[in-house]
Amino acid sequence: MSLEIGTIVEGKVVKTTNFGAFVELVGGQTGLIHISEIAHSYVKDVKDFLRENDSVTAKVVAIKPDGKIDLSLKQLEKPREEAKAYAYDRVASSPRNSNSESFEKMMRDFLRHSEEKLGDLKRHTEGKRN
Repeated sequence: MSLEIGTIVEGKVVKTTNFGAFVELVGGQTGLIHISEIAHSYVKDVKDFLRENDSVTAKVVAIKPDGKIDLSLKQLEKPREEAKAYAYDRVASSPRNSNSESFEKMMRDFLRHSEEKLGDLKRHTEGKRN
């Protein structure tokens, strides 16, 4: 079976590791689904999503010169709308995007805070030396 990047393939999980899952494809080839390509959500443990002998449908994302095949489950599913909305809300409400607080004001505050901390540190270390 000739594989190309972007091809949708089916296979069976033959081994799970802490960094991903190895999938035996039709034709006897083996591909790897890296932990970062399993789901749109955070994947702490591969075994929470995939188990040995599971049948999977994946997308070929890379074929390396040494013959290794990289697969993705994540690229076949659409990201959840809540995740997109959450990410948008975080960006929209971040201080960097607020009109009331300019970059210059943030830098002045940072400099003032840093100088205060350095002064405290100098007083603390000088007190121990005397």
